[in-house]
Amino acid sequence: MTVPSWMPLPIDEVRVRVFEAPLPDPVRMSFAALASRRACVVEIRSGDLTGIGESWVNHPAWAWRERVATLEEGAVPVLLGADARDIGALRRRLTARLLPLGRQWGAPGPVWQAISGVDMALWDLAGKAARRPLAALLAAPDGPDAPLQEVPVYASGIGPDRVEELAERAVARGFRALKVKIGFGEERDVAIVRAARAAAGDGVALFADANQAWSVPEAVRMCAVLRDHGVQWCEEPVDGNALADLEHVHAETGMPLATGENVYTLDAFTRYLASPAVAHVQPDTAKTGGVTTALAVGRAAAAHGTGFSPHCYSGALGLTAAAHVAAAAGAAWVELDVRDDPLRTELTVPPPEASGGALRVPSGPGLGVTIDEERAASRTVHSARWTAR
Repeated sequence: MTVPSWMPLPIDEVRVRVFEAPLPDPVRMSFAALASRRACVVEIRSGDLTGIGESWVNHPAWAWRERVATLEEGAVPVLLGADARDIGALRRRLTARLLPLGRQWGAPGPVWQAISGVDMALWDLAGKAARRPLAALLAAPDGPDAPLQEVPVYASGIGPDRVEELAERAVARGFRALKVKIGFGEERDVAIVRAARAAAGDGVALFADANQAWSVPEAVRMCAVLRDHGVQWCEEPVDGNALADLEHVHAETGMPLATGENVYTLDAFTRYLASPAVAHVQPDTAKTGGVTTALAVGRAAAAHGTGFSPHCYSGALGLTAAAHVAAAAGAAWVELDVRDDPLRTELTVPPPEASGGALRVPSGPGLGVTIDEERAASRTVHSARWTAR
């Protein structure tokens, strides 16, 4: 069914489900360990059409409970009965209602993560109503080319353990770039970088992610070390991620830097884009404002000549949305975690598929994927729905 563009899409129902997959071996990062994969999925129905989106809930372990509450009490009253087509108006209403609370709470991030899931679901619904892939819907109408059918990906999630195994697995799958997790002390970090390089060979690009592990002096010292070991860029080297600190590190070391997964609002992204310190900007479709913000950042990055490399450390929906945005806006890279993640490989039909260093962009309407209900059933830890009266 194609819904004429002039017809409204009244929101009849909102559903939120949380899926969980415990990990036999927790994933260690510089600030915490991830013991379970989780996905908070937002579903927005209008008539026979349902859009699906994902809200990032990796940390802390109880983040999904906050997200469900924010969506139920903050977002659902705005959504029910509203016209799903008017994504801009709904975002304005959501931000006007929720961001002042986020500021007082001292936690604007969770608010934006909730909005991200809603925004992604609305765009998926819009694509389904138009019977067009999301990438085609997002592409500039006067653009010279059709959206890409596949986008370049780099392998992330490598380190601090299983470095050789994961690097070799990534290279065998055709990845041409790897990103290692660091921030565990200089000796350990250097060992991680060396092990990844030895396993991957000289023809594979190497990036590093410190997850804001260092003070400015530590970042200066470590970025110089990483540069000498052939690391092409370092992600989030400084605690707090302040632009002035990143610029100091870059000026002292010459190391190109990457950031964006913890940057919120287009205005904030624009300040990072304007800096010579930031080589790659990394919005996250499930975290930093959804498809709308990621697309705007991608277009702004092109205008500034900055690399656009969407961050993704969530499930199948976040990765699929990132692929569509990257295809529409053009991207240097999209992040793809190569560690085992059932919520990436089993949650949707089709699952995201990467080969030869590229991720296929689904060609179906909207995101082009559906929830695999049979597999999802055993992963469900929360489910709630609300309907318009």
